[in-house]
Amino acid sequence: MENKQQSNDEMKENKAVKKKVNWSGSLVVASLTGAFGSSFLYGYNLSVVNAPAVYIKKFYNETWERRYGFSVDEGTLTLLWSITVSIFAIGGLVGAIIVTPIVKFFGRKCTLLLNNVFAVAAALLMSLSLLAGSFEMLILGRIIMGVDAGISLSALPMYLSEISPKEIRGSLGQVTAIFICIGVFTGQVLGLPEIFGQESRWPYLFGAIIVPSLIQVVILPFLPESPRYLLLEKHNTSKAEKAFQTFLGKDDVSHEIEEVLAESRVQRNTKLVSILQLLRTRGARWQVITVVVTMGCYQLCGLNAIWYYTNNIFSEAGINRETIPYVTLSTGAVETVAAVFSGLVIERLGRRPLLIGGFGLMVVFFAVLTVSLTLQDTVHWLPYLSIFCILAIIASFCIGPGGIPFVLTGEFFQQSQRPAAFMIAGTVNWLSNFAVGLLFPFIQGGLQTYCFLVFAAICFAGATYLFFVLPETKNKTFNEISQAFAKRNKVSLEMQEMNHYPEERKSSAEQESNFTSSVDNGKTKKGIV
Repeated sequence: MENKQQSNDEMKENKAVKKKVNWSGSLVVASLTGAFGSSFLYGYNLSVVNAPAVYIKKFYNETWERRYGFSVDEGTLTLLWSITVSIFAIGGLVGAIIVTPIVKFFGRKCTLLLNNVFAVAAALLMSLSLLAGSFEMLILGRIIMGVDAGISLSALPMYLSEISPKEIRGSLGQVTAIFICIGVFTGQVLGLPEIFGQESRWPYLFGAIIVPSLIQVVILPFLPESPRYLLLEKHNTSKAEKAFQTFLGKDDVSHEIEEVLAESRVQRNTKLVSILQLLRTRGARWQVITVVVTMGCYQLCGLNAIWYYTNNIFSEAGINRETIPYVTLSTGAVETVAAVFSGLVIERLGRRPLLIGGFGLMVVFFAVLTVSLTLQDTVHWLPYLSIFCILAIIASFCIGPGGIPFVLTGEFFQQSQRPAAFMIAGTVNWLSNFAVGLLFPFIQGGLQTYCFLVFAAICFAGATYLFFVLPETKNKTFNEISQAFAKRNKVSLEMQEMNHYPEERKSSAEQESNFTSSVDNGKTKKGIV
């Protein structure tokens, strides 16, 4: 009876804590500004090449003819276009690889700010390529824009996971996915013939990239750096305290600092771990495997194939070519609404149901899409079923698989492991992205209407793995999540505390001592025990 009463008291206390969690103005502005200049641009650059594809290919042909005196052959033109589309992922891979030393040296916020140099340079190269008569400028701009995306898709989720309270960490993490979807939709809208989807205006589509970058550069400097980064990596207690106060909108942040220091005590180390060290860490083995699986499925599930080749898919479904740009808008609208819905319910339903359910629904709709595309010549209304299936696949993706992998990567790992984990996740993400962009036309050509069964099999495999391995991380601290994996990793949290980096055990004690000193000096009224 006493245990039951104690459990009820704890539940009431947890509910009371949840009610106190507020979305402070600084937290909202930091997440929106960070995402607008980062993940928004990633989504925008996924879709922006679709609408002007015909005009860009014509530009390539005219440039080739002006230089060499003859038209480019169809095979070379297709190769140039494939490189233009897929090289974005190569740049992303470079960005994902270099992000770890950058976030270590400059911090999360400053990395996002400095990353705008790549975005502005890419925008200038791509928007001026027609004027300069150089298609190489457009290709170079795409790879530089990919570097920007590779850095931002690691630095932004890292920043958001470290500035948010655990009670809303999932919702705030979904901001990354929401702005990817808004970026895709914006690229589709601006690519309409009435706006920039014309032969003389397509360079403006790439010049528009400068706007989100400038907005981020103007606003983000006035917001604090990640308090966890300041406390655990820079050992600056006073700045960390002020950052927590700004983001949480309250003066007494001793509980939050104690929670971070508790992680540091278990970790016994704040020195960044390399990729090799992380892969050798027994206590993080299944976390790494799960991140690799979720990130791999995130790209290989087939949604990027739909984004890259939307026009061709709708054309095969029997949609009139003049109507396609407007039908394509529905895909961007659906994914945006689904991503917002996911952000609203993720803290109620949890990560597991949304992620596994999303992949499961994709399996069903990929199967139906295959049947409808195969039989569409025999039944007049089947093309409309194909469109519905495409929209349903996009919605299923965005309610879970579209954003939760980024959230999980931030939740699974301790402070010292997080940059290496995001490098691994980013590498898998961009290699898979490149593979889909490069191989999907050949898969489609070889398997015809059965090509989507490949993606259905990948989604099924991902959902099965996550069902058996993934623990629920909703409202849990980093230490609690580590404990959830401890049994599968065949190591207890206590063993990790005893064995991890024994030569550095003084670090967290020194930080705690520094914080206690600041308490004694009157900076905070409530001390750490």
